[in-house]
Amino acid sequence: MTAFSIIITILTIIGSLGLFLYGMILMSEALQKVAGKRMRRILSTVTSSDLRGVVTGLSITGAIQSSSATTVMIASFVNAGLLSVRRSFSLIMGANIGTTVTAWIIVLLGFGQTFSISMITLPLVALSLPLFFGGKNIQRSWGEFIIGLAILFIGLQFLKENVPSMDEGSALITHFKDLIHFGFFSVLIFVGLGFLLTVIFQSSSAVMALTFVLALDGWVPYDMAAAMVLGENIGTTITVNIAALVANRSAKRAAVFHLLFNVIGVTIALVFFRWFILGVDLLVESTIHASAFTDAAAIPLALAIFHTTFNVINTLIFLSFLDRCLHFIIRLLPEVRKGDREKFRLMHIRGGYVSTSELSIAYVRKEVRQMGEIVANMFEMVPALLMEREKRQYEKLFRKIKKYEKITDNIEMEVTTFLTGISESRLSHGSSEQLRKMLKIVDDMESIGDACRKMAVNIYNKNREGIYFIQETRDSLESMFELVRASLRKMDENIIKDQPDLEGALQIEKEIDKLRDHLLKKHIDNLKNQKYDLKTGIVYTDLVQYCERIGDHALNISESLSD
Repeated sequence: MTAFSIIITILTIIGSLGLFLYGMILMSEALQKVAGKRMRRILSTVTSSDLRGVVTGLSITGAIQSSSATTVMIASFVNAGLLSVRRSFSLIMGANIGTTVTAWIIVLLGFGQTFSISMITLPLVALSLPLFFGGKNIQRSWGEFIIGLAILFIGLQFLKENVPSMDEGSALITHFKDLIHFGFFSVLIFVGLGFLLTVIFQSSSAVMALTFVLALDGWVPYDMAAAMVLGENIGTTITVNIAALVANRSAKRAAVFHLLFNVIGVTIALVFFRWFILGVDLLVESTIHASAFTDAAAIPLALAIFHTTFNVINTLIFLSFLDRCLHFIIRLLPEVRKGDREKFRLMHIRGGYVSTSELSIAYVRKEVRQMGEIVANMFEMVPALLMEREKRQYEKLFRKIKKYEKITDNIEMEVTTFLTGISESRLSHGSSEQLRKMLKIVDDMESIGDACRKMAVNIYNKNREGIYFIQETRDSLESMFELVRASLRKMDENIIKDQPDLEGALQIEKEIDKLRDHLLKKHIDNLKNQKYDLKTGIVYTDLVQYCERIGDHALNISESLSD
């Protein structure tokens, strides 16, 4: 093979993979456009029980022929908060079973028959065309979904067709024969080989087909081919774990479960490996009257049964321990430390995932939730600053408030930039409305951060100039602070809820306005009675007005969420 042909082969494989990934992105984005606000409900329904989750994961992977694609999508949903870590487990296990469909396709169609995925994809493209001319956005989205699925299948077909074939003279094939004479160590070698090939080709389906070819041609015996299948199960976890490196903590936990599920399952299978492959061979021999150890033609059926049995048994074992798995993984990857929250970084909008515009809205909602917690914590520091008498602690609190205000500025800038990028994509009407709301919400939250900083500066200047508040003003401010706390708590609750409590938010805002009017009226009387001077009164009324302003912004956020 010349250098030119090697380059062309490599580029062809990369191009095939590009088609595969583009089809997956197009299909995922179209699905989320169709689902819109119902995405959380749909995912909740299909994972309402572990059995349903397994069946759903199996169905998706069986359709798109890539457990890696399925698990990356699952982790994306977890990352966006559309799916809990616990509920992702059953989907992941189902995806593992779904990847065995490739083996059964090979067994049922046979290597000798001429079958092209274009037999499926071209009719799919034809079916999608009328939908593109439909008058409704949802019809066009369904058309995109179907054509994305077709492109995905075409990419997979090209990927399989362009993987270099291995002939008898290949150095790698020659070494295969030398590696089967080391007993159980040989099994481990072939497990490692299956793992390595899956990592290189990023497709357990492609490596499974390659394993069948090697076994049929007699270069790899049945037991070593089965060992390669086990290695492929571990190799397929690498993609999602690499992607999860830059994801949030929940997505990392889902990815770790995928790895543990396969590693533990393979370890158990290796302990009983000899009995396992003998049992499968007995089943094959009773079915087609041929042993996989002596007849290469029996190997595809034996490997298909081996692969399916392994994943089904592994799933049945884990179904009884999913809650314990969750507790173990939470201990392995604990929640973010409190100190980490004071470092600016977006927790959910990060690279490394196959992101879609629709799914990105959910990411932003989680960032907004985090921002809400930050401004609520920031406000709590204002009364503490007013009451603090110890100088070092007082200076530390003041610096912290200023730092938090910069964090809110940065979050607003980053989220706004991200949302502006999303707006350049085609969005459903519902998602366009969500985008507009998110822009308004982060602007209001940044304004809350500004108001907290201005209150802190007022308190700082008050103490520097020796201004003293009498007990009456302190009590009045504490009453106002308590109402603002309630307003911010209601805001945070409404961010989490699917149906925000707007009436509750309006009631709290009315109480804040009523208290403000009462305090300002009383303030005028106090000035007349010379309970404090004008300078003190200005600082006091400024704090009251800033509190009322924070309440307004909190109400604006609740109103935006309930529109």
